[in-house]
Amino acid sequence: MVRETKFYDVLGVSPDASESELKKSYRKLALKYHPDKNPEAGDKFKEISHAYEILSDPERRQMYDQYGEEGLNGGPGMGGMDAEDLFSQLFGGGFGGGRRGPSGPRRGKDMVHALKVSLEDLYNGKTSKLALQKNILCAKCEGKGGKEGAVQKCKSCHGQGVRLVTRQMGPMVQQMQVPCEACQATGEIIDEKDRCTSCRGKKVVHEKKILEVHIDKGMRDGQKVTFSGEGDQAPNIIPGDIIIVIDEKPHPHFKRQGDDLIFEAKIDLLTALAGGKFAIPHLDDRVLMVNILPGEAIKPNELKVIPNEGMPAYRTHTRGHLFVKFTIDFPAPNWTTPENIAQLENILPARPEIPTFGDKHVEDVVMADADAYQRSSRQGSNAAHMHDGYEDEDDHHGAGPGVQCAQQ
Repeated sequence: MVRETKFYDVLGVSPDASESELKKSYRKLALKYHPDKNPEAGDKFKEISHAYEILSDPERRQMYDQYGEEGLNGGPGMGGMDAEDLFSQLFGGGFGGGRRGPSGPRRGKDMVHALKVSLEDLYNGKTSKLALQKNILCAKCEGKGGKEGAVQKCKSCHGQGVRLVTRQMGPMVQQMQVPCEACQATGEIIDEKDRCTSCRGKKVVHEKKILEVHIDKGMRDGQKVTFSGEGDQAPNIIPGDIIIVIDEKPHPHFKRQGDDLIFEAKIDLLTALAGGKFAIPHLDDRVLMVNILPGEAIKPNELKVIPNEGMPAYRTHTRGHLFVKFTIDFPAPNWTTPENIAQLENILPARPEIPTFGDKHVEDVVMADADAYQRSSRQGSNAAHMHDGYEDEDDHHGAGPGVQCAQQ
């Protein structure tokens, strides 16, 4: 019967855990709480390392199971192997900071994925699920590739995965590295009969990973969400991170500028001059009913603001402003009777006085629609270019025979 389970609890395993389960749990926790990756978890890292140091030793584990922590030589302190030394012994080296030697594990590459997010989701916040394919260590062989002792160092390349070959190039001799064919550039040889049936000696298998990406209110285009240590796994490799990059999708009605929003509103001439209402369906489930005061006289391209109705700021969630840019929808030609138009003389502000031009001749003209005239101008310009090209070509052919005769 186990007297106390503190060390087992630290490693997150049961008291009857196997040596393999202890090692697997320690590897996972040590990578997560290593001070180089998690600077605030130094004490937690030492606690995990101390627990594994005790439980990985069969004699000390038996003593702990029978008498508890007080029964261990050296008392309840953190004596014995240094936590960083234990980490280096198991992984082949530390993280960074000069502690890792040439044989230490290198850090795997980060995996970067873009996540398209609507402006509505950036306004309201959302949790999105993202399915990814990643490599994980084969659980059946624990990332060894085969049975215990089945993996042998390749004798052809001495475990390097590459060989030096010499090539004669004229008077010079060139040395170059080529992948080792004997081990397929892995540096290891595993007999077919001893290979793991799950990973076929590759040491890793594919896994579908579902990540829940929390889109907080106010996040911006290009902002990153990092999942530490969730990258591809490989033997003697510290997994990199999975980095999700926010890709903001264009919105049909709103434009975002920092924490402010711009909405383009199209209103009729009567509302612009006499006042009225228009609606703005916002990015949440609200509709803003905007009042234009009588006589406010909204002009084309005029910019107004509705305070504190813009985007929420990231983390603080204080809102920016909503700017409204106006387009005025004028009535169609001949929209009313001459009598009604004449009444505008008494309603609208008086026309400005036409200036005088002295002795200059003044001539009355009438405007027409410009589209037909623009099309006619373009067609005439194209015809002129074609005619110019024809004349150049004709002149060129005309000069040809004369040159040939002169040569003869």
